[in-house]
Amino acid sequence: MNFKNVSLDTSVVLRLLVGVPADQARVAREFVTHRLAGNDSLHISDIVLAEAYFALQTFYKIPKSEALEMIPLLSAGGGFTISRNAADVLALPDLSSAKPGGVDRLIHGASHGQGHTLVTFEKAAKKLPTTHVLQA
Repeated sequence: MNFKNVSLDTSVVLRLLVGVPADQARVAREFVTHRLAGNDSLHISDIVLAEAYFALQTFYKIPKSEALEMIPLLSAGGGFTISRNAADVLALPDLSSAKPGGVDRLIHGASHGQGHTLVTFEKAAKKLPTTHVLQA
């Protein structure tokens, strides 16, 4: 099968990050290695990054700060592409303690990038542009 533009699902990203189950991690690494050797584009969407981030914490019990360190490793010279929005969010200092947090910032960035105003109840989001915080 000919692949040139590939989007990786969360299941593949997690196998690459944590290496388990070992057989699936091996297949994922082989697939990625083969695709990169063919100069294929491997993309990880914002929603996959967010889902992987939560899975690392909840299922794999990896602390938030470590999960946030693991995810950018995929795009840092690894041949993967992520959105400009995700790159900007992941580059923020002290993201593990930032308010609003990383996933909220991914959501905001996607909304802002489409020219939308994000409407939320998250009070911390009031510091972000084009955001309206509802009051109960």
